[in-house]
Amino acid sequence: MADAIRATGLSKHYKDVRALDGVDVSVPQGTVLGLLGPNGAGKTTVVRILATILRPDAGEAFVAGIDVTKDPDGVRSRIGLAGQYAAVDENLTGRENLLVVGRLTHQPKASIGPRADELLERLRLSDAANRPVKTYSGGMRRRLDLAASLVHRPPVLFLDEPTTGLDPLSQSSCGYSSRSSSPTAPPCCSRRSTSRRPIAWPIGSW
Repeated sequence: MADAIRATGLSKHYKDVRALDGVDVSVPQGTVLGLLGPNGAGKTTVVRILATILRPDAGEAFVAGIDVTKDPDGVRSRIGLAGQYAAVDENLTGRENLLVVGRLTHQPKASIGPRADELLERLRLSDAANRPVKTYSGGMRRRLDLAASLVHRPPVLFLDEPTTGLDPLSQSSCGYSSRSSSPTAPPCCSRRSTSRRPIAWPIGSW
């Protein structure tokens, strides 16, 4: 089985701080991988490198078979990313946010509206779809951010502490929605643990 994500020897330094020191990650297609570690272990740094937000100081990484440093645009067209903090426009409605993402990711015009409505329903946001996001609770913004990461049905999905701020029902809803809304996208998730370094832990098959 081919790898959806493969990284070897990833290193990243910030002056005297060694954020990553030779991290290896391998995620076969159709599987879910969790990165476990406490705050400061480097989980988010790994995700940001794989999502082409940061460049590694050393090592190499491939996402969907594409080199993250040599062809970052190619990687971005094949991934979805829900970061630690919701990246949504507070002045737009929830539905408008998803429509904008659909246009930015060059989805067929006729499919953008139905896809937005589908995701809003799956993530229990239909009743608030036409309200400005600035009126949303923190948990609603997190769910909208997840919906935005799924608009273009990415082959690979990155979730950085995706359940932070969510109640148990919303956590369950997000897990179901990410799987059913992009069934071919194996997620790479980061969560806290007590290990001092990020640990790659296979969660199961997608």
